[in-house]
Amino acid sequence: MGVEIKVEYCVAKSEFPDADVSGFVGRTGSFEIVINGQLVFSKLETGGFPYEDDIINAVQAANDGKPVQKITKSRPPCVIL
Repeated sequence: MGVEIKVEYCVAKSEFPDADVSGFVGRTGSFEIVINGQLVFSKLETGGFPYEDDIINAVQAANDGKPVQKITKSRPPCVIL
């Protein structure tokens, strides 16, 4: 069984070419990642964007059949002044 990844806004799937990846434009200020039906990251909750390694590790865990932990660490959003 493959991994299903839903990203609210965008994602690259180069690390997991067999993953079912979909994206869509969502709510204002949102960037959310759902893996196999589980919300694993929400910019609305953390106020920032996820670190790529944390996302890759979460997808790898799901791909390996392991539990996926919620990602709570984030970096500040980019602001153009």
